[in-house]
Amino acid sequence: MITAVGVVVPARDEASLVGACVRALDLALLRLPAGVARAICVVADRCGDATASVARAAFGDVPGVVVVSRSARTVGEVRDLGAARVRALLGAPAARTLLLSTDADSRVTPGWARAHLARARQGYHAIAGTAELSAPFSTSARALSRYDDVLDRARTTEGHGSVYGANLGVRADAFDVVGGFGPRATGEDHDLWRRLGQAGFRRCYESGAPVVTSARLHGRAPDGLAALLRSLAEDPVA
Repeated sequence: MITAVGVVVPARDEASLVGACVRALDLALLRLPAGVARAICVVADRCGDATASVARAAFGDVPGVVVVSRSARTVGEVRDLGAARVRALLGAPAARTLLLSTDADSRVTPGWARAHLARARQGYHAIAGTAELSAPFSTSARALSRYDDVLDRARTTEGHGSVYGANLGVRADAFDVVGGFGPRATGEDHDLWRRLGQAGFRRCYESGAPVVTSARLHGRAPDGLAALLRSLAEDPVA
């Protein structure tokens, strides 16, 4: 049974958004069942703004929380650094630890952590949640329709079919077997999900654990969600 939950939040120049991210995480973790240990690590990566201090101020005196400033080459390495830190804080066996990943420009919903935990306790090694845009990314009805088409094409018989680093849960023992996120500059979430499947771990899609994420068109990951939204907004025939 999962008895510990650790959350990793990579953040690069997100001073304007990380406070809301942190407050949402605090609320979600408070809804975990009694007896479940919890820890959060915000990794301030190569920030040129006040991301780290804003995150610390938002957390206040919440126990089991750490904000670290690190410089890593890739977002995959940043997530791995955060995972190692929350596991050190929790000190729980890998098979009893659930690692959750979100992003500093996202706000988890109140039942987010509890929904992930419920799936992990059902025997799933990895859980992919959904991401809802905080606002329309375009004034074009055609562009918005194209985004809906992207989501529809991702759907499978197993569920919504989308994988986001902003909403991902992985049991720590499975995470270790496949080598974590690894040094990937982009697509680290999809790559980890693929390797978990290839290794035979049980994966599921969870629609009841959404996050609300920024609809900006210029993000931190080179080929992340922002790049997709930008391509849909700018390309009239996408």
